[in-house]
Amino acid sequence: MDTTQLLKGVLDVAVLAVLDERDSYGYEVVRRLREAGLEDVGDASVYGTLRRLFKAGALTSYVVPSEEGPHRKYYGLNATGRTTLDGSRATWRRFARTMDGLLDHTEKR
Repeated sequence: MDTTQLLKGVLDVAVLAVLDERDSYGYEVVRRLREAGLEDVGDASVYGTLRRLFKAGALTSYVVPSEEGPHRKYYGLNATGRTTLDGSRATWRRFARTMDGLLDHTEKR
């Protein structure tokens, strides 16, 4: 199964879930997603997702000076982002239960 196609469908909720733990700058979001097991996630995909979620009003952003290079733009969830995450979490759990049921059923044949 091509996990890159699955990842495209869940990247928004994965990014929201990471930011629900704590505010992060772009590359930190990428690193945390990879550490969580989404090794195939691309930098450009995550940065694009962050920009899109920000434009959609789901994220806040602020700049923090960095001693190691350029300033870092941090993203965090706002009320809209939390509501979106809550809805996505419920949708994902229903979908996963459905798929588990289908796969379990066909596995028993």
